[in-house]
Amino acid sequence: MRISLRFILPLGLVLGLVAYGVVPLVDVLAFRWFGRDLDIRARLIANTIQDGVVDSLHSGKSESVKRIFDRAIQDERLFAVGFCNLKNHLVYGTQTFPKEIRCQDVLVQEGDSPGTVLRLETGALHILAVDVQKRGKIVLLHDMSFITKRSTYTKKYIFGFFALLAAVISLITVVIAQISMRGLVSGMRALLRGESLVRPLSRIRSPELLPLAKDLRALVRDLERERRVKDEAQITWVPKTLKKILNEDLIGDEVLIVSNREPYIHVKKGDQIEIQVPASGLVTALEPVMRACSGTWIAHGSGSADREAVDAKDHVQVPPDEPSYQIRRVWLTPEEEAGYYYGFANEGLWPLCHIAHTRPTFRSSDWNHYVAVNRKFAEAVFQEAKTDDPVVLVQDYHFALLPKMIREKLPNATIISFWHIPWPNHEAFGICPWREEILEGLLGSSVVGFHTAYHCNHFIESVDRFLEARIDRESSTVSFGGKPTVIQSYPISIEWPPRWIKTQKSISECRYKVREMNGLPQNLYVGVGVDRLDYTKGIVERFLAVERLMEMNPEWVGRFSFIQIAAPSRSSIEQYQNFDQQVRALAERINQRFARPGYKPIILKVEHHEPDQVFEYYRGSDLCMVTSLHDGMNLVAKEFIGARDDDRGVLILSQFTGAARELPEALVVNPYNIDQCAVALQVALLMPLSEQTERMRAMRGLVQEFNVFRWAGRMLIDAGRIRSRQRLMGRISLTDAALHGKTSR
Repeated sequence: MRISLRFILPLGLVLGLVAYGVVPLVDVLAFRWFGRDLDIRARLIANTIQDGVVDSLHSGKSESVKRIFDRAIQDERLFAVGFCNLKNHLVYGTQTFPKEIRCQDVLVQEGDSPGTVLRLETGALHILAVDVQKRGKIVLLHDMSFITKRSTYTKKYIFGFFALLAAVISLITVVIAQISMRGLVSGMRALLRGESLVRPLSRIRSPELLPLAKDLRALVRDLERERRVKDEAQITWVPKTLKKILNEDLIGDEVLIVSNREPYIHVKKGDQIEIQVPASGLVTALEPVMRACSGTWIAHGSGSADREAVDAKDHVQVPPDEPSYQIRRVWLTPEEEAGYYYGFANEGLWPLCHIAHTRPTFRSSDWNHYVAVNRKFAEAVFQEAKTDDPVVLVQDYHFALLPKMIREKLPNATIISFWHIPWPNHEAFGICPWREEILEGLLGSSVVGFHTAYHCNHFIESVDRFLEARIDRESSTVSFGGKPTVIQSYPISIEWPPRWIKTQKSISECRYKVREMNGLPQNLYVGVGVDRLDYTKGIVERFLAVERLMEMNPEWVGRFSFIQIAAPSRSSIEQYQNFDQQVRALAERINQRFARPGYKPIILKVEHHEPDQVFEYYRGSDLCMVTSLHDGMNLVAKEFIGARDDDRGVLILSQFTGAARELPEALVVNPYNIDQCAVALQVALLMPLSEQTERMRAMRGLVQEFNVFRWAGRMLIDAGRIRSRQRLMGRISLTDAALHGKTSR
C-alpha cells in the first residue's frame, strides 16, 4: 500500500496541476468562441429584419418597427434592439434597451469585425451595430450570461474527466504493483514522463504494461472523442456535413435505411417503363439524406416494373440521372401486403395513433403477417450489412418489431427508429392487443425518435404502464432487458434549398400556368392543398371552410378558387373508399352551390402529381392550407415555404401538426372550427404584401436553418456518441477481466 501511494499521490498532483492550468484557458476560449457565435447571430438577425425595418421607415409605420423589434427579442439570448438614425439619435428601441448606451458610442462593424462587450451591473452585453441602407444603424444587444453558465459546466466536466482518469490510472497502478515491482517502476516512470502514450509500443520495456498501454491509448482516444461538444449553431447543415459526420463520428460506418415506401418506383406505361417519385413525406425527407450519405435503402418493391429494374441481388442504383446509393427491394406476396400493410399497419396502427374518429381494426391474421414481414425485412438488413455493427435507420409504424429482430441478428448494430406519425397517450395505446410486443420491438433500438417532445412523453408513459422497465426521465432513457434506449425528439424538415425549385419557372410564369391549366381567370385568387387522400388530413374540413367563406363573404364568389391535389391512397381499404366518395360528393355540392360559367370554387384533382408539378402549384398560388386533424409534423407546410423564394404567400396551418410548434408566423387554426378557418382564409386573402413578406421570411429562415440535413445529422451524431460509449465500456470490461485474471493467478 505504501509503495502504491508513492505513485498515486504524485500522479494525482500532476493531474490536479494540469486541470488547474486548463480551467483558465477554458474561460478564455469559451468567451472567444461564443463571442464569435454572437457576432454571427447578430448579423443574421440584422439581415433578416432590416428589409422590414426599411419598409416601415419608408412608409412611416413606427408601430411596425416596434413589432419587428419586439418579435426579435423573443429569442432567449437577444436582450435588446434599437435603431439609431444618421444623427445618432435612438429613434426606436425595445423596453429593455439600456439607457447607458448612446448611439454615438456604438460604431458600425464593417465586414467580419467583432462586436464589443459592455459590462453593466446586471451583467455583460454583446453589442453589434449594422448599417441599414445609409438610413441609420440597427443596434443589437445579446445577453452574455449564458457563457458563464456554459463555462462553469465545462469546468465541472474537465474536473470530472481528470478525476475519472486519475481513478482509472490509480487502479491500474495498484494492480501492476502487485504483479511486478520492477515493471511497475519502469512503466510508471515512463507514463509520468508521457512516454508510454506517445512512443511506439515496441519500445515499452515492461512486458506487463504492453496490453495495458494499448487499452490506455484507446481509452484516451475515446474519451477525447466523447468530450468534443458539437455546438449546432456553428455547423452549416448541407450534404457535405453528413459525409463529414460519417467520416469523423461514425468512422465511415455504413448506413442502412429501412422503410415500407421506396424513393423511386418503376411502373409500366404501355411498352415503356417510367420512374415515379411517390407522394410521401418520408421519401421527401430521407431521399436527400441518402444522396448525401450513400448506403443502401431497403424497401418494399411495389411498382409494376420493379422486378424488371433490379439486378440478380434485387438491387437498383438511384437516382436515375446521377446514381449515388442503391435500393434493395423486398418482395411481398399479395397476402402479406394485405395483412401487414393494409391490415395491421393502416387499419390498426394508423387510426390508433391518429386520433381522428376512425376506429382501429385488429385481426390476428393481420398481426401474423405483420410479424412475418418484419422478420423478412430483418433478414434483408442482415444480408445487406457489410459489418457486424452498421447504423440502421428504421422508419415508421410499419416496422415496430424490426429493431428487436435486427438486434438479435446484429447485436452490435446502432439502430435508430424514427416514428413519423403521432404516438397516442397510454390509454389509447392500451387498445392494441399486442401493445407489449410493439413496445419491446421498438426498445430494441439504440434511439427511438419522434417529431415532438410531446410524443416522446406519450411513448415513455406507455412503457411505464405496460412494461417492467427502468425509466430515467431526466435523461429520457428507458432500460429494458439490460440495454438502454434513448427517447429523443428530432423535428423533421425538408432539403434546403429544395431540389425541385432549381428547375422551376419564375413566380409570375407559375401563376399564369396554374390558372391556365385549370381554366381560371388570371386575376383570380388561388389557394392550394396538397395531401394524400386520407381522413386524417382535414380535407373535408378545408372544403367546408371554403364554403363558409363564401357564405360569410359573397364577394369572394368568382374571385377565389381552391385547388386540392389529393394523391390516391390505400384505395383497397373500405374507410378510404368511403372517404374518397365523401370528398368528391362534398366538392360537387359546393361547386353546384357557388359555381358560375367558367368558374368553380373547388377544383379537386385526385391523381398522382410529380414533385416538380406540386412545386409549380405552390409557387402559383396565393395561399396554402394544411388542416390536418392530427399529424406528426407535416412537410407540405415546409415545402410550400421552401417553394416561395419571392417571400410571398400565406400559410394556414392546423394547430394539431408538429409544424405548428415551429412556425408561429403561419395563421394557426383549429380545423374543427370551420368559422375560424373561414376567417383565416379571409385574412390570408386580404393580407398586405409587406406582412406576407415579414411572415414568410421568418419561416424561410427557420426552415433553412433547421433543414433535413440537420435532422439527419443530429441522429447520426447521437449514433456516433452511443457507439463510442459502447466501445469504451467494452474495452473497460475487457481490461477489468484481464486484470482480475492476472490477479487471481
